Amino acid sequence: MAISTAICTSFKREILVGTHDFTPSTGDTFKIALYDSTAVLDASTTAYTTTGEITGTGYTAGGNTLVTIAPTTSGTTAIVDFDDSSWTGDLTANGALIYNSSKSNKAVCVLAFGLNRSSINNSFVVKFPAADSGNAVVRIA
Repeated sequence: MAISTAICTSFKREILVGTHDFTPSTGDTFKIALYDSTAVLDASTTAYTTTGEITGTGYTAGGNTLVTIAPTTSGTTAIVDFDDSSWTGDLTANGALIYNSSKSNKAVCVLAFGLNRSSINNSFVVKFPAADSGNAVVRIA
């Protein structure tokens, strides 16, 4: 059992047929759910699942709604970024799934934390990397 960072294969096909709309405010709703080390999430993940999702004070099943930053380009790479997401509570997670709750909870990408990460001072934060061609979580090169 493991969590592996990946853009979901199903998402790659879905963007070619126009399934997902990342337009801020008027587009689809994207969420981030947290998972423990028993979860199996990787490129083959097709949708949000409760299997292996964490529980705890301050965490609601399904996770947080993400604030989408307008898609842009960095060099020849198209990217989309999100505001950081946080929870207040005593939580431990091993990875996360970004998914489109507007479109049948279709999976976008999996984030592996590499090991269990826990709340610090009762705050658990997923901090997204720089929005550029080499670091953005969702990028098409």
